[in-house]
Amino acid sequence: MLYTARAPKPSAELDFSLLWLALGLLAIGLVMVYSASIAIAEAARYTGHNGAYYLIRQAVFITLGVGAGMLAFQVPMRVWQQAAPYLFMGGLLLLVVVLIPGIGREVNGSRRWIPLGFANLQPSELMKLLAVFYAADYTTRKAAFMHDLKKGFLPMAAVMMATGALLLKEPDFGAFVVIVSIAMGILFLGGLNWKVFAGLVVVLLLGFAALILTSEYRMQRMLGFMDPFADPYGKGYQLSHALIAFGRGEWLGLGLGGSVEKLFYLPEAHTDFLLAVIAEEFGFVGVLAVIALFGWLIAKAFLVARRAAQLERNFCALVAAGIGIWLGVQSLINMGVNVGLLPTKGLTLPFLSFGGSGIVANCLAVAVLLRIDWEHRQMMRGKTF
Repeated sequence: MLYTARAPKPSAELDFSLLWLALGLLAIGLVMVYSASIAIAEAARYTGHNGAYYLIRQAVFITLGVGAGMLAFQVPMRVWQQAAPYLFMGGLLLLVVVLIPGIGREVNGSRRWIPLGFANLQPSELMKLLAVFYAADYTTRKAAFMHDLKKGFLPMAAVMMATGALLLKEPDFGAFVVIVSIAMGILFLGGLNWKVFAGLVVVLLLGFAALILTSEYRMQRMLGFMDPFADPYGKGYQLSHALIAFGRGEWLGLGLGGSVEKLFYLPEAHTDFLLAVIAEEFGFVGVLAVIALFGWLIAKAFLVARRAAQLERNFCALVAAGIGIWLGVQSLINMGVNVGLLPTKGLTLPFLSFGGSGIVANCLAVAVLLRIDWEHRQMMRGKTF
């Protein structure tokens, strides 16, 4: 990583702008999840016709996520590096467990959740963070071989193929794309030969195309994404209503709670298509504000990576960059799906969409960023880790 300029001495113990940015996104998500879900919660029997059902659960998830983040912040980065391979193997084990009939819970043809009684654990969400740790540790250990395809890339490729096979078995193509992006991004930043990287990108694109062409349901999603209004009551139903929500919002939106599409028209309004509800209620300005907040958060992650690299803390630099890649790719895909630029995928909008595992994983990611930055600030004051 080509960062040579000396970092200025920090004036505070913690990057509070990063902390408040993450908490702000969580707060926006809490309000919008309530707005998007109140109608379906009141109508559903399993919620006891309680309009605040999803609001309460999201608040609990955020509380758990913040608590987990506070604990994660206490762990030194050297411990995360030492534990990275073992944590990743534990994540792979969870991906196997979720596929076992009777253990993994199946919803809409996908087996992605492990019931825990009070909530469901989605291993693929945690694997995104674990993949960041593993790829950063691997790249740091193999730094001398990053120009060697056989020694530098192929071992990581084998691990990612095994992970991808388990994710596609669920199936969870969206998580597979995000994790591959994380691994490839970290390898590239860690010094992987650019010619090898370019060739691998081409191979991956061909592989993704093959996965789409050999799967009927993926082909249907692709066709529906290209022209949703050709079959507005079939494969294009979800996207067509998302686009209607964007159109209704215009510049300033209809106001908080004013969305019509969330009233049983737009499926998954509080999860995958929360941005469409934001667009309908707050218009182009609201969507632009959300994009700006994500852009700021991702920029902060890469700034933390830059500062770590200046101190030659390669593992920390790659972890911070990997988190930036993860949040950037996932938010970009979710936003692209909502506006019809990408085919429908089961990826939530980080920090905002309803979901326990995703919220906890996002909070852990921010805690790790804060820890890296905090250690950097301590080192600038003469302390070592």
